[in-house]
Amino acid sequence: MATKRDYYEVLGVNKDASAEEIKKSYRKLAMKHHPDRNPDNPKAEENFKEAKEAYEMLSDDQKRAAYDQYGHAGVEQGAGGFGGAGFGDAFGDIFGDIFGGGRSGGQGNKVFRGADLRYNMEVSLEDAAKGTETKIRIPVQSTCETCNGSGARPGTQPVSCTTCGGHGQVRMQQGFFSVQQTCPKCHGSGKMVKDPCPTCHGAGRTKQNKTLSVKIPAGVDEGDRIRLSGEGEAGVNGGPTGDLYVVIHLKEHAIFQREGGNLHCEMPISFSTAALGGEIEVPTLDGSAKMKIPAETQTGAVFRLRGKGIKPLRQSEYGDLMVHVVVETPVKLTEKQKDLLREFETSTQADSGKHSPRNKSWMNKVKDFFD
Repeated sequence: MATKRDYYEVLGVNKDASAEEIKKSYRKLAMKHHPDRNPDNPKAEENFKEAKEAYEMLSDDQKRAAYDQYGHAGVEQGAGGFGGAGFGDAFGDIFGDIFGGGRSGGQGNKVFRGADLRYNMEVSLEDAAKGTETKIRIPVQSTCETCNGSGARPGTQPVSCTTCGGHGQVRMQQGFFSVQQTCPKCHGSGKMVKDPCPTCHGAGRTKQNKTLSVKIPAGVDEGDRIRLSGEGEAGVNGGPTGDLYVVIHLKEHAIFQREGGNLHCEMPISFSTAALGGEIEVPTLDGSAKMKIPAETQTGAVFRLRGKGIKPLRQSEYGDLMVHVVVETPVKLTEKQKDLLREFETSTQADSGKHSPRNKSWMNKVKDFFD
């Protein structure tokens, strides 16, 4: 009698290999040496059986412990055959990959959860900041009220599928192996509708429009999702209903741009206010606020009004309002106004470096460039 090889050696794993490593190695060997893939190689079937036996032993904790302690003598009574539970699990995984079948869960009357739905909602910045409640209307697949989801005409019932006998699965013969697959006729439900419901035509569900009330919490931002549990599509064969996800999109605002909890806005100021300083009114989401402009303010300066932004959904403090100042050039001047500006220009040219430091610095850089 030929001496059996060490099971760990057969699978190419160490003695401390995990169950997942053992299964992974066996899958590779089984696919490589499967007889249907090697019809002209008698050695392949021997290798396949050897790998199968090794996996059957090492995938069972008790058998593995006995083998580790006593070697082949400790497990010879239980070796061989195709009945091992561990082998059965791997068999379904492996040959589902080879033949496109695989296991499909329980048998007959399979239930399926309804699909989740998505609704894109546009919200104004004001509503996003303060929160609101609104109504939406969505199309959904709901349980048919005529047949109560059975798909059969009232007074009748679905019957067992004639293809799978109500099991929801059929066996496909591949060489000398039998592979279990979901029934192609009833799609795993195990039932057939001979006399369809006139409302849903046997589907068990109908398309309906549903009006829902949605609460928008204060502080929501672009891309936030609001989950309405059980407001998606109805399940199949009594399965649970899916959920509805309302996805928030912020409408473009005429004044503000949002960045997390902060708001940004541009504020035009006059030439004289920028030069001499003053006080201006700035718009906020709660009305207006006064803000001081220091003398000699330049275009692009940014001023912060603390707490005048938005409190984000999962934060405890309000953001700030960032005011970006833009000095506005006067237009449509009268001749008198133009003369005054020319006089002002002449008065500042005598010491331009003092009155226009940025201009002087820039001109020096230009001069150095050309030199």
